Amino acid sequence: MLSLMVLAACARGTGEGEAQFDGEPSGDLTVMGFGLGDEIAEVRHERAVDELGDVDVQLVEGELDIQAFLSAVASGEPPDLVYANRDQIGTFASRGAIVPLDECIEEADVDVDAFVDTALDQVTFADQVYGIPEFNQVQVVMANADLLQAAGLGVEDVDGSDWEAVQAATAAMARSDGGRLAVIGFDSKLPEFLPLWARGNGADLLSDDGRTAQLDDPRVLEALEQAVAVYDAQGGFPAVKTFRDGADFFGAGNQFATAALGAMPMEQWYVNVLNEASPDAPLAFGTVRDRQGEPIAFATGSAWAVPAGSAAPVEACAYARAMTETDAWVAAATARADARAADGLVFTGVLTGNEEADERIRDELVPTDAPEPWSDAIDAVYAANDATFTMAANPADNEFESAWQEAVNRVLNGQQSPADALAQAQTEAQDALDDAWQRWDADQ
Repeated sequence: MLSLMVLAACARGTGEGEAQFDGEPSGDLTVMGFGLGDEIAEVRHERAVDELGDVDVQLVEGELDIQAFLSAVASGEPPDLVYANRDQIGTFASRGAIVPLDECIEEADVDVDAFVDTALDQVTFADQVYGIPEFNQVQVVMANADLLQAAGLGVEDVDGSDWEAVQAATAAMARSDGGRLAVIGFDSKLPEFLPLWARGNGADLLSDDGRTAQLDDPRVLEALEQAVAVYDAQGGFPAVKTFRDGADFFGAGNQFATAALGAMPMEQWYVNVLNEASPDAPLAFGTVRDRQGEPIAFATGSAWAVPAGSAAPVEACAYARAMTETDAWVAAATARADARAADGLVFTGVLTGNEEADERIRDELVPTDAPEPWSDAIDAVYAANDATFTMAANPADNEFESAWQEAVNRVLNGQQSPADALAQAQTEAQDALDDAWQRWDADQ
């Protein structure tokens, strides 16, 4: 918190964090928070470097260290470009740590119309765009087909559209051995997926303008009670967590391959993990659905942002544009599709945050004759990507998220009832929002 307070004073004391985006790229560019871990990153990076010509691009790899970044901005020696989670953008913007990119978008001809609407919304703060979004993470239902079949169930029984069906499926698939959990029937993935359960019940945790916490909405309480009841039916969350933490999550002995888990919602990147680690496991996939039966997914992802005081805003803008343009994504996806084909694996697509790129990748690269269950996985992923929601950018992103996640954890650990936990979280979250918005409004 101290770093944020110091940052606000320092950044706004040095030209309001303004940046000039006109001119030709030249010189050096330092990028923090981005690494070359796979072909999707490598292909796009190489294209961007080629496009920038003589610009010397240096990567500070690894996940963005928020405190290191904020301290660098406060000291007047920030990196030139950062790669951040989209849910960090509102706070960074409100504290003067990053600058608006409207001029960047105009000067570099960034095609914002190509971006997924919810991704762009998440990097738009106070009616200005502060980030260039990329990637979309969405949730789909993943299940062990054998466990479903043995219980006389289908994916539709665990997709969230019928809460009584989810409870019944949990009881039907869960198993204990000697008083210890041996099979998780259903994992509701708390605390992270409370927004998904709430939206399934018609509620959002935050208002559309990002100013009002809605954690005390009765529908949020109902959603939390439902998701917790799934754990209670299996001996409580501590028992489920202990058992699931022992799974070989990324290996051939994962919970689906060993029939240790019936079903759960999970981000779509895990489809590829399963395809690589246990391609012959009995799997089933579907979309998460609300109580009216409509697909839903809580979208998250990354974004490029230009720090206040960046010494190379033109180069930063050009790099971000090159990394997120449609042709770059298609080239990167082609490299991945070729690599998976060489390994005898199914290419299930890439969700880029760029609608045009997503459409081309699916039309040109994703196989139309993929075998089951991977064809169902592909359909579920793209259906989810067309039905995303997110939370509005706001100046108290971290505090707001901490309030509701800590509330859920108190319930899961038996410290509070759902109603008491959400009531406390509502007060904490609204206080944080009010304070942060008050500081922002006073500076305008």
